Amino acid sequence: MKRTSPALTSYAVSAAGVAATTFIFYRLIHVNPTTVALTFLLGVLCVSAVWGLAPAVFMAVASTLSFNYFFLPPVRTFTIADPQNWVALVAFLVTAVVASHLSARAHREASEANDRRREVERLYGFSQQLLSSDNLPELLNSIPRYVVDCFGVKAVAILLPDKPDIYRSGPETYGLEPHDLQLVNLRGEPRIDFDNHRAFLPLRMGVRVVGSLGLAGQPLPSRQSLDALSGLIAIAVERAGAIEDLGRAEAARQNDQLRSTLLDSVAHEFRTPLTSIKASVTSLLASQSLRPAEQHELLTVIDEESDRLNRLVGEAAEMAQWDSGKVQLNLELLPVRVAIESAVEESKQILGQHPVELKIPQDLPPIRYDFGRIRELLTQLLENAAKYSAPERPIQISAESKDKMVVVSVADRGPGIDDFEQALIFDKFYRGRNQRVHVQGTGMGLAIAKAIVEAHGGKIGVTSQLGHGSVFYFSLPQESLLE
Repeated sequence: MKRTSPALTSYAVSAAGVAATTFIFYRLIHVNPTTVALTFLLGVLCVSAVWGLAPAVFMAVASTLSFNYFFLPPVRTFTIADPQNWVALVAFLVTAVVASHLSARAHREASEANDRRREVERLYGFSQQLLSSDNLPELLNSIPRYVVDCFGVKAVAILLPDKPDIYRSGPETYGLEPHDLQLVNLRGEPRIDFDNHRAFLPLRMGVRVVGSLGLAGQPLPSRQSLDALSGLIAIAVERAGAIEDLGRAEAARQNDQLRSTLLDSVAHEFRTPLTSIKASVTSLLASQSLRPAEQHELLTVIDEESDRLNRLVGEAAEMAQWDSGKVQLNLELLPVRVAIESAVEESKQILGQHPVELKIPQDLPPIRYDFGRIRELLTQLLENAAKYSAPERPIQISAESKDKMVVVSVADRGPGIDDFEQALIFDKFYRGRNQRVHVQGTGMGLAIAKAIVEAHGGKIGVTSQLGHGSVFYFSLPQESLLE
């Protein structure tokens, strides 16, 4: 069954409207000719508003003929007896045609305004999507899909002169060939082929061309929308590139600052043990009459300071490994108690007279972790607790299972950390403002501890109150999360 075209439908409805109006006023309801004329005019306006000018003119002519034949005397003839009726008939025809023309134009302008509004909305939505990423490669991969989604075209391609790839919305090219994109990029002039539904536009930033854009599919956006689209893309590309350049410059600046901080910190920390070693060796060489006890004391200083130097070099090397991402974890399924007890045993000399209290449930599930790294982490936390706590103040180690994580805490009774510094103490080379003169250190220990925990998929943090001590805690996923 064939479907009737919209044009035939409009003419059929117009003819039916004229016939229905004529039948009602000629057979059923008898009114004066003025009422009939106004009714016909209303019908013409309705047809013009719905279908445009041509069906409205057709209905106006048909209404004029019907009005003359059925309602102007002598009735049922096309003859007009009274000359005034000629004026009325012509006035009706002219009014109907002019009114239908004005109505059709208003309808067309309203439709065009709606189309422009929709295009502005699409451009606004597209501009919002362009702000979703500051990463240039990610943005270039996303823009073609954004254009397809927003404007309903079939394919989009973007070419930048300093990039080897063409960024497309899909595998099909739809005639968007590299040669055409390169040609538009070189010439800086748009090529729009509405017949073949393809458009190639330069991406301009002022007078500078930063790339080219190709679109294929029906319907293409208007020329104004295409220009706005290419301008938005050019601005987004330049913005992302500028942010990348700024990020690289900031990274270089921070790298230089970090290098300077590292050298200052290491140089300062190395100077103290080297001075002690040098003084002890000089004393041993200069005096041949030292008693055995004095010689033993000097040799002990040399041994301890050498260990300290070795530890400083080890921390710096390990920090470099974590920064480069070259550390491999040797994961084993073990109870966390094993690492805690080993760390306490290894830290006996550092802990000195600090009593250590363990609160570890017997039913704590085993977890998969790198035994050496977690022991190193716990040793660092115990060393911190011992350094910053008064002698003989207890240190408490506890562990619990919480939200599918095993949480280990090390609590001390030291001076505490203020709120401002709690967010900074895990940064590399940062040391407490009130402790950096009294307590030796490079500020790398907690940064290494944070790197170890995060490599295991956990988190590390601290809670503290000035004058009441600090609690350092870290969480590690349970076995079920790492299988």
